[in-house]
Amino acid sequence: MIIGDSRNPEKAGLSPTLLAALKLALEANPQGCEPGRHVLQGDDIFMNVMQFMTQPAQAKRAELHAEYIDVQILLAGEERIDFGLVDSARQCDEWHREEDYQLCDEIAAMQSVTLQAGMFAVFFPGEPHKPGVQGTAPAEIKKAVVKVHRKLLER
Repeated sequence: MIIGDSRNPEKAGLSPTLLAALKLALEANPQGCEPGRHVLQGDDIFMNVMQFMTQPAQAKRAELHAEYIDVQILLAGEERIDFGLVDSARQCDEWHREEDYQLCDEIAAMQSVTLQAGMFAVFFPGEPHKPGVQGTAPAEIKKAVVKVHRKLLER
């Protein structure tokens, strides 16, 4: 997991590929995009824009991916994301291979990060993360999740 500021993404220590994907997403003006999927570079890089209310941690489930890296950019509001290391997901459902996700009920040795508008967090394949967790009260957030296929980092 990596966190950074989308106003200065080059200071986050991202690989050139992830930095380019993040900049591509920011150039697409996610703040002005309607919720939904936005293609940036075919199936290799795309962006899901969403707007929703944060919820208590117990109402959320962790997710993890095998093929895509998540670059989660918070556009508005405040959001806590609970996360863990690779192989820390517990009590998981079956893999949804076509959609590249698995939902889990528990993260061993869970950590948390709170994002403010303008911050981003990167989660690599196998790293469980539970986005959309509320702080002291539910809040409306808008975010963009940039999906970067792992094969782009293997080149």
